[in-house]
Amino acid sequence: MPDKTALKFFESLLSTVGPSGFEEEPAAVFRNYMEKFCDQVDTDVLGNTIAVLNAQAPFRVMLSGHYDEIGFQVVYINDDGLIYFRPNGGIDKLNVPASEVEIKTANGIIPGVIGKKPIHLLKAAEREKVVALEDMWIDIGAENRQEAEAMVAIGDPVALKRNVQFMGKNRVMSKGLDDRIGAFVVAETMRALSKRKLNVAVYGVGSVQEELGLRGATASSFAIDPQVGFGIDVGFATDLPDIPKKLLGDIKLGAGPELTRSADNNVVLGRMLRETAKKHKVAYQETAAHRASGGTDTAAIQLTRSGVATALISIPNRYMHSPVEICDLRDVDGAVKILTETIAAMTGNERFRPGLD
Repeated sequence: MPDKTALKFFESLLSTVGPSGFEEEPAAVFRNYMEKFCDQVDTDVLGNTIAVLNAQAPFRVMLSGHYDEIGFQVVYINDDGLIYFRPNGGIDKLNVPASEVEIKTANGIIPGVIGKKPIHLLKAAEREKVVALEDMWIDIGAENRQEAEAMVAIGDPVALKRNVQFMGKNRVMSKGLDDRIGAFVVAETMRALSKRKLNVAVYGVGSVQEELGLRGATASSFAIDPQVGFGIDVGFATDLPDIPKKLLGDIKLGAGPELTRSADNNVVLGRMLRETAKKHKVAYQETAAHRASGGTDTAAIQLTRSGVATALISIPNRYMHSPVEICDLRDVDGAVKILTETIAAMTGNERFRPGLD
């Protein structure tokens, strides 16, 4: 279980508004925490936060977890003061109606709720259909367009209401666990490594705009030019009714982080991770992921410049891309331990050529 300092940071990170392209709040929380124990911390023009340990070493290891979240953006305000919006990232339309949201404006946060036509006024056939996003709106309590425009501007980003709760002995529920829990793993791994003697340079990145196509990791990995890159993201927990294990594997909350075998994962680096986990008796779960390649920062890092040895470490997640995602902090502990011990053991002379090293 992470210590009190770490949990306070994690709660602060989750309690921010930061849809893709508008990540200033989570970036500030992440940056302020990393400055306490990293040698250098900087933010690039996209909003990626890049923290460094042992920067003078020629062999560079990169860790990336994205702190952007899915959300919306204001498009139009009608005469009644209701706000129409578009999605920002992979929105599940089934989860949207009746959601509480926060609009980030030039003058602060404006709360709102997402409304739609009441069920009583729907035709029988309409009740069985998913409501289109263009048939929903955000109600901020304004009585007319003029009042709404005095509070909200076209283009303002919209996030789900912050709602973090620690549940049971080991679990956390919140919007944005995809992938602020990955950014948390990056931070805690950097904190652990700051207490170790390192032979390699380690770059811990809180990345942006992952939900729009791995954009932050593409830019930051080009700048860092690492020899090794770890993407830390969430994966599908399948310990729920009707989740097809025959397609997604048997993945449980609290049984350890997922180590993936796919085209995004270097075979030699994957073997190193597994040997480290076994040596230090850290539980992990094997997965082949739900696709052959892509979908996480790992894919962007792998293809930077002339290629990078990469591995994906995933934290099992229930209810992904919803306001009530749930993860288990024991899986965080496992991911941090495996990453810390793997990186601390590197000499800087490693090579990762499949079939040769």
